Amino acid sequence: MASPTLGKVAVVTGASSGIGKATSITLSKAGYRVVLVARREAELNATAQECPSETLVTPGDVTDEVFAAKVFEEAVKKFGRVDILFNNAGISLPAVPIEDIPVQDFRRVIDVNLTSAFIFTREAFKVFKTQTPRGGRIINNGSIAAYAPRPMAVAYTTSKHAITGLTKSISLDGRNFDIACTQIDIGNAQTQMVADHGPTGQLQPNGQNVVEGSIDVQHVADAILHIANLPLNVTVLFMNIMATTMPFQAPKGKYPRSLEEGDFSEFRIADLPPRADRFVYPSMYSMGATMVLTKVRENDELDIHNTFVLS
Repeated sequence: MASPTLGKVAVVTGASSGIGKATSITLSKAGYRVVLVARREAELNATAQECPSETLVTPGDVTDEVFAAKVFEEAVKKFGRVDILFNNAGISLPAVPIEDIPVQDFRRVIDVNLTSAFIFTREAFKVFKTQTPRGGRIINNGSIAAYAPRPMAVAYTTSKHAITGLTKSISLDGRNFDIACTQIDIGNAQTQMVADHGPTGQLQPNGQNVVEGSIDVQHVADAILHIANLPLNVTVLFMNIMATTMPFQAPKGKYPRSLEEGDFSEFRIADLPPRADRFVYPSMYSMGATMVLTKVRENDELDIHNTFVLS
């Protein structure tokens, strides 16, 4: 029996390395024909060499709308249609205070991480709406940073929060045209971006560097393949895949194993910012939740009755 993916076409940005390369190869092995997009032509050709199915190598700047239109034009000309768009291209900046970030660097991160996703999505919509059979699937590479930022990562965090808005809008605007959309939030896949943190690990909110857990990038590629293979009447709006031991951001101190335990006996007022009456932080226990700890006395105690969760 023929594979249901045989002959389907996927456009992958950032396909020259990391998650994009692994996903391109995985899709190709599953029978997808893959359009490989990135700046570095030599690296794209190397990815193509590892793809057993037919590929189209399209080197260029993902922030260039003329280039994006050309990618889809060439894809349709060569393969007849497009079924999947994986908006994966992304960059980050070194961890520096916000006052030291040049505006051109901030804009570059927004352009690569967000504007390129919009541009490629716009071109995908044009194809998805008019081809027969109609429709297609868009998968956006989000991040844990879409809801739990790292310290001194304002540009990257801003771009990934915006990807969430883009994903929701795409899902709403596309559903009447058989266009599905997913945001996959990836935590510490073993890519060059993670390796760049070096042997000392990643900066934590308490100012220390910690070597965090990480996962083989193949697990991410396999998850994307699963989503890509779903019928268009099924969607995974948001998905998180991460190392089990990867920490979420939180202030210093020891915390209960669950919100229900409510044991903050070892959480000290000294752990709160100076003169703070309350401290809000992304919860380690519930995706998208926020804990608010209310300071009531200066004697190293918290009013647990005034501790609550914002969903």
